[in-house]
Amino acid sequence: MTIERHILGLSGGRDSASLAIWMRENRPEVELEYFFTDTGKELPEVHEFLDRLEGYLGRPILRLNPDRDFDFWLREYKSFLPSPRTRWCTRQLKLRPLEQWLRPSLDAGVKVHSYVAIRADEDRAGYQATHANMVVHFPLREAGIDKTGVIELLDSSGVGEPAYYSWRSRSGCTFCFFQQKIEWVRLMREHPDSFAEAKAYEKNAVEHGSPFTWSDAESLEELSQPERVAQIESDYDKRLERLRRKRRLNPLRDGLEVSIDDVYGVDEVSAGCVICHK
Repeated sequence: MTIERHILGLSGGRDSASLAIWMRENRPEVELEYFFTDTGKELPEVHEFLDRLEGYLGRPILRLNPDRDFDFWLREYKSFLPSPRTRWCTRQLKLRPLEQWLRPSLDAGVKVHSYVAIRADEDRAGYQATHANMVVHFPLREAGIDKTGVIELLDSSGVGEPAYYSWRSRSGCTFCFFQQKIEWVRLMREHPDSFAEAKAYEKNAVEHGSPFTWSDAESLEELSQPERVAQIESDYDKRLERLRRKRRLNPLRDGLEVSIDDVYGVDEVSAGCVICHK
C-alpha cells in the first residue's frame, strides 16, 4: 500500500487561506499538513493572520524556517539584490526549505499531494511538481472559485482578510521587489523600520555594484523624497479615479471596492511567485 501525504502551503495571503478553508469545509476527509515558509522578513500582519487562520483550522501550521537567512544568501550572491529576473530569494528562502522538508518522504516512495491556490479567474500555472512522487492539485480552479468567491469564503468563515490588504496588494517580504511604488510609500508609513532596513540593503547592494534597486528605475532614497511621494500618490489617485468612473458604467460591479490589484491590473500584480504571494 502506497503511503501518501497531503500538504497545503500558506503564504499569508487571501487565496491560500481560502483554499485551506474550502478544503476543511468540502474535503474534511483529507488529512492536510499546513505549512508556511518563513523567511524572517514577512510583515507582522502576515503572522497575525496565520495565527487567526490556525485557530479556525484547528490544526497547527508548520513554520518552515530556512537553515540560512536572507543575510547569508545576500552575501552568497555578492550583495546583489533579488529581482524579477533573478529571484534567488524565492529559490533559496521558499522553495529550498520546502524541498528539503519533503525530500525524505519523496525519496522513500511516499506520494505527496500538494494543493495550490490558483483561482478559476487566473490564467497562470502554480507550483510545479519537481519529483515523480509529487502530484499537484488546484481545487479552487476546479471548483470555479474566483476572486469574489475567495473573499466570500474568508468572510463567511469569520477569518476575514489579512490587515495589510488595506494598504498593500500582496503577502511576502517587506521589501518584495514586486511591490508597486505606491506600496513602497505605504510601507514607509506603516512600517518605517522595515522601510529603513530595505533602504540599507539597497545602499549596500549599490555600493557592491548591484545593477538592481528594489523599485524599478529609482532608489528608495529617491522614492522617499517628499515631492516624489506626492507625485506617486497623485498618479495612483488619478488611476484609481479613472477605474472608478469606468466601473460605474457596469452595474454588475456596483458596490465592489476597488483595490490596488484592480488599479494596476492582473499582469502587474500577479507577476509574483505563487509560493510567496498566494
